Amino acid sequence: MPQQLHIISFNVPYPPDYGGVIDVFYKIKALKEAGVQIHLHCYEYGRKPANELNALCKTVNYYHRETRLRDLSSLKPFIVKSRRDSGLLKNLEDVKAPILFEGLHTCYFLDAPSLAKRNKLVRMHNVEADYYRALGSSEQSMLRKFYFYTESVKLRIYEKILHKANHILPISFEDFKQLDSKYENVSYLPAFHPNNKCMSKTGRGNFILYHGNLSINENIQSAVWLAQKVFSKLDYMCVIAGANPSATLKKAIKPFSNIELVESPSEQRMNELLAEAHVNLLPTFQQTGVKLKLLNALFKGRFVVVNPKMAESSGLIELCVVNEKADEMINSVNELMQQDFSNDELERRKIILEENYSNKNNALKLIQLLNEPTQ
Repeated sequence: MPQQLHIISFNVPYPPDYGGVIDVFYKIKALKEAGVQIHLHCYEYGRKPANELNALCKTVNYYHRETRLRDLSSLKPFIVKSRRDSGLLKNLEDVKAPILFEGLHTCYFLDAPSLAKRNKLVRMHNVEADYYRALGSSEQSMLRKFYFYTESVKLRIYEKILHKANHILPISFEDFKQLDSKYENVSYLPAFHPNNKCMSKTGRGNFILYHGNLSINENIQSAVWLAQKVFSKLDYMCVIAGANPSATLKKAIKPFSNIELVESPSEQRMNELLAEAHVNLLPTFQQTGVKLKLLNALFKGRFVVVNPKMAESSGLIELCVVNEKADEMINSVNELMQQDFSNDELERRKIILEENYSNKNNALKLIQLLNEPTQ
């Protein structure tokens, strides 16, 4: 009988157009290709049901996310309490198969007595308490800042439910080290992503690129900092590309004639920008999870310049130029713009990426854990 698996997703994982759902979608795809029959359970959160998921999964179920204001006063984190549909528990009980909980968000039924004998795995996209504290630090609204900080405290307490999991699967090596110090059966499982092989071009491009979802505070902060502190000091064309750029970002880049904003590019257009840029410049101010945009830049682009917070949690630091300060980034970019991206550099990148970030290999690692006996 084919291997079966329940996957509980915090959101509908199609289209795969932002960090967490990218990992979920391409994990489903890789498991399907490895012969796993998937029972997918999705909480709807601003995204509609997707027929594309039916081709990858044996069954697909959708659940309403119950976002009641009174639940904000609960001791349980709001992101968990709002994902508690009793229909989900019944569906999990009906098909006796291992269960993969995507993020702490989906762990409401992790300790359900009726699931006690199941093999239960939790994918940790972040150490959520740290992630929500970081969101609070970058938030301008005092009300939202209060929400993120209180949610962070609740998540720190609630995280102990991970003792009920048979396996914990952090997405970044830094998260692995932190979780492994507190829990048993922690296995590092790198991010799943849309790249099957490294497609970086040798030679030179003639512009510098920053990309990301430009409506998210973390990315807005990074893009504004780059525009003002780095791009404005360069004599080269600089491009900032991504979905739904904020008014704050548009205002910040307006004074600089060498900065072009590409708003909500198609997937094809974004891939072209990644491939044609000579330098992908990717700082971050939040050291949480793995930044999938870094993987995309390495699989599809030429030189990649990052700050320590972007590289240290990724396990990819040896493939990047790492600079902390703006003037260091300016110097690195000026030097790199005079160099070809060589075939030797490309081959080194291929070896490292295709060994550690192979969706096929990582799906097989996951299947091994699914088949381990429960105690």
